[in-house]
Amino acid sequence: MRDSKTGIVAAVVLAAASAALAAPNALPDLRDIRLDGHVGNRLRSCIENHVVKTDGVYLTDPYRWRTEKNYWQTEFWGKYMHSAAPFARMTGNPQLAANIEASVANLLPSQLPDGYLGNYCEEARCGRGWDVWGCKYTMLGLLFHHDLTGSQASLDAASRLCDYLRGVFGPGKRDIVKSGQYKGMPSCSVLEPVVWLYRRTKKPEHLAFAKYVVSQMDEHPDGPHLIRDAGIPVAARCADAKPGYEGQNPGLKAYEMMSCYQGLLEYFEATGDRRCLEAAVKTAESIVATEVNICGGSACVEHWYSGAVRQNRPYMRLQETCVLTTWMRLCAKLLTVTGESRWADELEKTFYNAYLGALHPDGSKFATYSPLCGFRSFGQYHCKMHTNCCNANGPRGFVSFLESLLQARGDDVFMNFYNSGKTAIALPSTGGKVVFETFTLYPERGTVEIWNRTEKPADFTLNLRIPAWSEKTTVKLNGKPVADVKPGGYLALKRTWKMGDAIVIDFDMTCRAHELDDYVAFTTGPIALARDMRFHDGDIGEIVRIKEFNPNGPVPGAMPVRVLEEDMWLNWALPLPMGSHRESMEKRLPDIVRFCDYASAGGTWDSSSSYRVWLPLECFKPTRPVCEKRP
Repeated sequence: MRDSKTGIVAAVVLAAASAALAAPNALPDLRDIRLDGHVGNRLRSCIENHVVKTDGVYLTDPYRWRTEKNYWQTEFWGKYMHSAAPFARMTGNPQLAANIEASVANLLPSQLPDGYLGNYCEEARCGRGWDVWGCKYTMLGLLFHHDLTGSQASLDAASRLCDYLRGVFGPGKRDIVKSGQYKGMPSCSVLEPVVWLYRRTKKPEHLAFAKYVVSQMDEHPDGPHLIRDAGIPVAARCADAKPGYEGQNPGLKAYEMMSCYQGLLEYFEATGDRRCLEAAVKTAESIVATEVNICGGSACVEHWYSGAVRQNRPYMRLQETCVLTTWMRLCAKLLTVTGESRWADELEKTFYNAYLGALHPDGSKFATYSPLCGFRSFGQYHCKMHTNCCNANGPRGFVSFLESLLQARGDDVFMNFYNSGKTAIALPSTGGKVVFETFTLYPERGTVEIWNRTEKPADFTLNLRIPAWSEKTTVKLNGKPVADVKPGGYLALKRTWKMGDAIVIDFDMTCRAHELDDYVAFTTGPIALARDMRFHDGDIGEIVRIKEFNPNGPVPGAMPVRVLEEDMWLNWALPLPMGSHRESMEKRLPDIVRFCDYASAGGTWDSSSSYRVWLPLECFKPTRPVCEKRP
């Protein structure tokens, strides 16, 4: 429907649950993205204080030792390369580029004549440890280096490593699903780099190996059955699951399962096998419905546990950073493949809350676990090295966010996230770049200004994501209102765009309460709020009186207020009826309770800034029938 005032076609592109596009969305060149404001500062601190300062040579030293029998040292370098290579391209940082080259120079000579490139001793290779999992990350790291520099040596090394695995696993050989823990999911996740390798080499044997891995994932009697069981909630797929990291082999390990679905999506793109797409979509839907909490995190002790209905309870080791970054990667891939805005909604919630909350205020490290009450800490070193899986994995989340920021398909541009800065992307239909400059405090505030900075007039459709949480959103183009703005999809603005065209969006940032089993939590836009001891405004576990308060819906009188602590991003003041048994009129008045964004809560990383997301509600429901007469 054409709007006569603005001369555009306005429509909301709604999610289609199982629709697949003829081609995936094109990603931006990270050199065309410049972020300012809070997110830009967090990104720069992570690059400068974490990625640049990581010693890549140290991470590749274990490949020269080849004495391991159980641990996962060889995952660290591949994870590092997934952020180091894109950020080297994005920033042009010479120190980072030199670090990458030194690590590759230290790595490549360790490859054996048979193609093996790992750190396991000969008798333990490709066994019940994490060797194949490490080969996955080694292949990924080599392919990132090839994509960054064009290095044929790195591509050849990845190909020879894949050939080594093909020589070990396959029909008439060992079953890959029987290597490693958790029904073979860690080993089967090698599917992702195998498909990447096929796309770069076009060797049919690589695609044949990928097909074999897919069959092991779903058809092997001892496998995880990731396609056939996709309609089952992830925490209900193994009736015999028991607590614990190792030895139980329950198939509920969140990180490894999502890594396999990442590979299935890659396989779908390479082959068109819709079973893989549909399985990944159904599983991700299950994760959203049954596992993801109000901060976008999930998993307990890194396992699925029906966490959505248990998030108000003090489960141990919540929201592992490896799980967070892998969930963000899966959402980003689903967004790219399906074009459905709901995956951007999920990625955004995780990014602004659980993910940024796991990043230390100075950007130098990531927490291993991030509880919804308590405080954060670095965790422990792994594998007798001075790092751990989460610290190596953490920066990858920024890559997923940046690659999802702005995407394109044909002559459609999709603006998924709103941050101050300047962004550009090439249109696949013409190859010409379109450029935008954004001014906003979003999501601290709801107003976003987007200016078209494309030099020449261009015909394209700008699709603006309208988040599902924004119930009332207004959009103006060059000062004139745009009609038919609905939550949970894209607002498509099709026109001839000229330099200086301006869009102003006002999102609904109403502070809302959410009740779960006699607890309440609060959000504003995509941000989850938390109480923090640094406010010194009472017991952070104090009861909220439900008689004077509606625990579902808008919070009357809630407002953003001046930030008190340097390392906090945003603060809100909520008038809440706190405490219990307050009978006098004076004591029944609301208290002004301070909250900060969840990512800023616990900023000292010790008990002096303990925080809490879910607050207990005063309970009026009797737990047993009330007797009319006492005996």
